[in-house]
Parts: sequence; structure tokens; C-alpha cells
Amino acid sequence: MANKLELTWYGKENEIRVEPRLLIENAELSNTAVDPDTENILIHGDNLLALKALENKYAGQVKCIYIDPPYNTGSAFEHYDDNLEHSQWLNLMRPRLELLWNLLSDEGSLWISIDDDEQAYMKVLCDELFSRGCFVASIVWQKRTSPDMRASISDGHEYILVYAKTPDRFKQTRNKLPLSEEQAKNYKNPDNDPRGAWTSADYTAQGFRPNQMYEIITPGGTKFTPPEGKCWKNIEEVFLEQVEDNRIWFGVDGCSMPRRKTFLSEHEGVIPWTWWTNKEVGHNQEAKKEILALFGTKNVFDTPKPERLIERIIHIATNPGDLVLDSFLGSGTTAAVAHKMGRRYIGIEMGDHAYTHCKVRLDKVISGEDQGGISKTVNWQGGGGYKFYELAPTLINQDPFGEYIINSDYDAAMLAAAVALHEGFSYQPDSKLFWKQSVGNENSYLFVTTRHLNGAYLDSIKDSMEEGEYLVIACRSYEGGLEKAYPNITIKKIPQMLLSRCEFGKTDYSLNIVHPPVYEDEEDCDE
Repeated sequence: MANKLELTWYGKENEIRVEPRLLIENAELSNTAVDPDTENILIHGDNLLALKALENKYAGQVKCIYIDPPYNTGSAFEHYDDNLEHSQWLNLMRPRLELLWNLLSDEGSLWISIDDDEQAYMKVLCDELFSRGCFVASIVWQKRTSPDMRASISDGHEYILVYAKTPDRFKQTRNKLPLSEEQAKNYKNPDNDPRGAWTSADYTAQGFRPNQMYEIITPGGTKFTPPEGKCWKNIEEVFLEQVEDNRIWFGVDGCSMPRRKTFLSEHEGVIPWTWWTNKEVGHNQEAKKEILALFGTKNVFDTPKPERLIERIIHIATNPGDLVLDSFLGSGTTAAVAHKMGRRYIGIEMGDHAYTHCKVRLDKVISGEDQGGISKTVNWQGGGGYKFYELAPTLINQDPFGEYIINSDYDAAMLAAAVALHEGFSYQPDSKLFWKQSVGNENSYLFVTTRHLNGAYLDSIKDSMEEGEYLVIACRSYEGGLEKAYPNITIKKIPQMLLSRCEFGKTDYSLNIVHPPVYEDEEDCDE
């Protein structure tokens, strides 16, 4: 589009072709003894590959996505100029954000923790990817309890950018926050109302409305009319009904200007706003204490978030049973909090933290051993489960002669499921007809085989097909001319049918930069 406002950076035009991988359960690492049917998932592997693996099944299914990505690339770019550093970071984030957005439901929301180093870049990138109309808020989280005395100006906060797939639907379905203890203390019961504690509010409204300009006589005989520029909150008929229901307060002596009573028992909650104090949702030191209690001093995680912070996000964005996803799981905080709050979850972690922190933490949650964080608030006693998945190896390899071949690690069922994933089919083997392995659109099927396809074999398949059915056959090789034998059967070779769509063999899409860039003109290095 001409004159489009966008963020540009080095490498933006380079397409990243991600291979759809199968997810294979590691039953030895799963924890399903208490809940064999659990839908909770912990995935070890590069999160770009993992998100691609989830795309078909979970597109439009996730209610809340929270991510705490690397805020900047730090020492990985010690030899790079600043512009290239941010370019690499943006190249890391863009494809992941695109996949995450596709996973969100229509009522879903995306929450991104970020600091000052990358907040502006992230905001503009998200505006470009999702549209500015999907932006909800930029929350300020007070992460410290005191200034960092080593800094010129100490950073006391981080941001949480919030985007909604459909902002109007998110507004209708998001939850309000419960009253804090401090707010609840404002509710008293001076008249011993049987409905319990209450607080009062001004009974006037701005503006002039003729039917709301009546005179009020209090029980003590005092007369009141609305102050200049204001009218009463309701028409007189409604006011008298509220007086009859003891919802109007005239003061202890019955002579004060009327105020409307609001009962604590009827309070629907507080509209979330963008200022989150460490008193309300925790701070860095609280988060580190939680990690120390779980893992000890030898396995301290560098940048954890407090459970109370994640609890607030999940409370606002979801209800029990909804699906939460974190693709930068780190020490496992999001999954642990979602588990305790009765949400389903998917957590993805690439490094050893998947084993040393995420799994260990969730096992303690399930056993009830983890009584830190929000456990006491939600009365967590243990239970539930999760399944542990690894990414399957790449489907296509190169032999010593440079020819592309099917990975020998794939058996027939894995191969069929993998090709179905690549082609956008659902792997659902039919119990009667061997060639109905995967289902696409209505009356559309996919059959994957490693055998050589000849005419007789193809004829036998055609004879068992019903009118109106369409079949794609992916095979190792086939006789010349068979691709034109039947108009409702398409024949393709593996792996040639897949090579143009994605990059095979890559298992790490993170930023492991070793060498500085090579410049054709040395003058480019002077800046």
C-alpha cells in the first residue's frame, strides 16, 4: 500500500520458512498420574518451531497469551552496531508474534512484558502486525521497591503491552479486579444495614435535566436542590424507590445531602487500569524469593516475574478452563500460575530450563509441595497434570550426494502425520480404508506412502473411492504418466512437494551470533 507507515530494519525482507514439526510426547517426563486426560502441555524446543507445530490444531483457540521475551540481545551483539542489534531482535520477534496472533481466539488477548530498551520498537512492530486498532493499553508495572543507586536515573518500572484480537469483544468479556484490602476497608455499616458493609457516593450528576431537578426533603427536614451546574443522579420516582429500599444515606442525623449507598456484597469489581504497583502485584525481589524457595541458590533464574503479576493478567483475560499460552516460559511461572488458577495451558521453553525449572516447578505444583506465590491465596492443595512434548526431528535430510531424502527416523505413521501437518490436513486414519489417512476439507483426503506407486496400485485405490471424493497421494516415487490418470487424484513426490514451502534441518531460530558482520566497504564500519 502506498504511503504505508511502517517500521523498517535490516533483514526485514528476508522470509523465514519454518518447517511444521510433529510434537512427540515424552511419556517418561509427562506427569499424568492424577489427571490422565490433562490438556496441559509443556514443550521443549525452539519456540518458533513449536508455535508452527501448534498452528493447525490451536489456531483461534487460545484465550490469553503472555510472553516475556528477551528485552534486548545484550552481549550477543557486542561486535554489532546498535542498528543491527535491534534489527536482529526484530527479526527474532516478528515471526513469533505472527504465529502467536493466529493462535488467539476472537475474545483473546496478547500481553507482552517489555522494558524501556525495546518498548518503543515492540509497540510499533505490533501496531504494524496487528493494526493500531487492536491496541488496548500499555501497563506500567512498578518492578522495584527502591531506586538502583548505581544508575544515573534508576528504572523502577517495566511495561506490559496489551493487544486484543477483537477489542470490543475483549472489553465485553474481560474480568474486573476484586477490591483490594485497602479499598474494602472503606466499606462500613454505620446504620447496621442487614446487607452488610457499604460506602456512599455523591448523588448528583453533571448537567441540567429538567426531570432530575426536584427538591429533596431529608428525614430530618432539611431541604436540598441540586448545586449549580448539576442535577440529581436519577428521576424522583427512582430516588423514592431507593429511599424505600434504604439505599440513600442522609447522614447520622438524617439532615445531610443525600448520598447513594453501594454494598460490598454487591460490588462487581474494579475496572483494570494501567498503573500496577509492586504492593498489588509483586516486584523483582519477591519473584526471586519465589524461585529460591523452589530451586535453591544453585538454580536461580535471572529474570523471573512474581506469581501475583501473572495472576492478575490471567484473572483479567480468562476464566477457569480457558487456554493460556507462554512461548518464552523461562522458569515456568505462567504455567504454574495458570495451573493453580484452573486454566489449561501450553508452555514452551527451548533450553535446559524446560527440564531443570519448568518441569520441576510443575511437578511441585501438582504434588502440592509448592506453597509459595499465589498458592495460599487460591488455596492450592495440588492436583492436575501435564504432558511433556519434544519436537520431532526434521522430516527431510540431505544424503552425502546432496539429494533430499526422507528422514529414516520417521516410521510410516509419523511420516503420514508429518506430511498431513505440512499440507494442512488432519491426521485421522480410517479403520477400514488404508488410503484415508488424513482429512482436509469436505470429501478431501491425503494418503502418504513410501512405496513406489504403479498403475495397478493406483487403480485399486480409485476403485474404492466414492463419487465426489478427492485424494492427494504423497509417495516416494511413481510411474510416469500416473499424475494424469484420474482428475480427482493428485500425485506428488516426497520430499519435492515440501521443499519449496519451508527450510528443513534447522532446529534453532534463536540469536546465536558468533561473528561480526563482514562489510564490503570498510567505511561502513566507522559509524
